[in-house]
Amino acid sequence: MVSRMFRIETGVDKERLGLLRSRLRETNDAASPVLRALRGTPDDQELPLAVWALDEAGGVAAGLAAHTWGRWLHVNHLWVAAPHRGTGLGSRLLDEAERVARQDRGCVSSRVETWDFQAPGFYRSHGYELVCVIPDYPEGVKEFTLTKKLA
Repeated sequence: MVSRMFRIETGVDKERLGLLRSRLRETNDAASPVLRALRGTPDDQELPLAVWALDEAGGVAAGLAAHTWGRWLHVNHLWVAAPHRGTGLGSRLLDEAERVARQDRGCVSSRVETWDFQAPGFYRSHGYELVCVIPDYPEGVKEFTLTKKLA
């Protein structure tokens, strides 16, 4: 067995990060026929998706930011201004994002992460199922991952 010495460094290096992503992608593609088949298809493109609710003056009353990839909708952020919470506005945004993902982008599933003090009950009421709980992320808070079949 050959003993080797390595120098360990920290620091953000854009060139090395690009190399890391490229090599990890190659390794993943070699190990997964599913990922290998996905590469180069329209479903392999990560596309942003945003839905807005504007008030009468044109101001943002609520918004949803997401992206689609691999026939999945990934809800990144959903926010409703305090005066409009409980009015169904968040439901309308989520429904529209799911509709666009399903009808226009061919998505079959959706996922979201939310903290215990945010909206796990909201997502459950929209058919999302709990698949993961991460305690103390950050310390004292639980993070939930929920998924839903869209088809």
